Amino acid sequence: MRTLNLAWTWRSYLTAAVNCGRDYSPWSAAWTALPRRAYCVEATLRQQMEDLTERERRGLDRLYQGLLQGQRACLAESITLVETQHPRKKVLAQMLLQRVLAYRKQQEELKGGKPLAFRVGLSGPPGAGKSSFIEVFGKMLTGRGHRVSVLAVDPSSCTSGGSLMGDKTRMTELSRDMNAFIRPSPSSGTLGGVTRTTNEAIVLCEGAGYDIVLVETVGVGQSEFAVADMVDMFVLLIPPAGGDELQGIKRGIIEMADAVVVTKADGELLVPARRVQAEYTSALKLLRKRSSVWNPKVMQLSSRTGDGVSRLWEAMRAFREGGLASSQLQARRRQQQTVWMWSLIRDSALHLFQEHPAVRAALPQLQRSVSAGDLTPGLAADLLLKAFTSSQ
Repeated sequence: MRTLNLAWTWRSYLTAAVNCGRDYSPWSAAWTALPRRAYCVEATLRQQMEDLTERERRGLDRLYQGLLQGQRACLAESITLVETQHPRKKVLAQMLLQRVLAYRKQQEELKGGKPLAFRVGLSGPPGAGKSSFIEVFGKMLTGRGHRVSVLAVDPSSCTSGGSLMGDKTRMTELSRDMNAFIRPSPSSGTLGGVTRTTNEAIVLCEGAGYDIVLVETVGVGQSEFAVADMVDMFVLLIPPAGGDELQGIKRGIIEMADAVVVTKADGELLVPARRVQAEYTSALKLLRKRSSVWNPKVMQLSSRTGDGVSRLWEAMRAFREGGLASSQLQARRRQQQTVWMWSLIRDSALHLFQEHPAVRAALPQLQRSVSAGDLTPGLAADLLLKAFTSSQ
């Protein structure tokens, strides 16, 4: 069990910024001299701490201690907290995340700057056998002493908001493994199926001591571009049959893949699997490499027999070790943090725009005019933006 140091964690992220007791109003002398990365972070965090009720403080401490002890119930409750849309709970979620980030940074510094966990994105068309692969792959990893978390993003209905949430029921053996954690999350209508809180869930899983984080997405489309911006390695799973595979999957997705895996390579599908493997091997030679230290691999495996699963894990380990040795993995993580920030800014800005009183007042009439063809969408957008900015 890891030693808890709650006092250090609170103090570490509060003193990470400069002291904000002086006059830091914009354009003051102190503001001009302020390091650009600080911007009174301490004042904001201190104000949030002071606003906490005793019950909220105890709740955050309980979740934080439970996370560091690897309690799955506390991890599940923490992910539910970051997924909430309740304004007050969103503030609590960010405070919890800040504490976990401070702890993670301390642990990474003790390891010489190496990441605590290996993040792998898994995507592919429906029927590719993603859940079956994760079941076998996860059991192999836990059997070798790893702790595995699976974040399976389920599709949500844009009409009802409901989702299937079936991945956990398909991973019966892994879900009973005490060294594994499976969290199916509804996509909530997010483009491509990757939830905006998946990044935060990854941070929480790493804080809870899971050294392998698998992120499964639904379908082949924009979700792959989103998941590639939050993982260390992106793996594309494809079935051995189903028409012209190369035409059915976008070129950009193949270019992003660090490994392409042909699943269900057993029985009558073994010959088609070899053919598809050869096709993808040829196709990848024509595409631009993403890394100077890694050539994307095309492999085949069978979740039913287990053949090829260990070979894939060895390839993943080689990818990680090469990325760490060249510092490309660390650079990728830093870039992903910026992408994550801008993604949240876009979501928050859109929400702020949609909820603005002037926009809400003008939107119904403008929307009717656009639908009737009396007004161009571009002009309607300009009018709404003018209403938004003129009333600021």
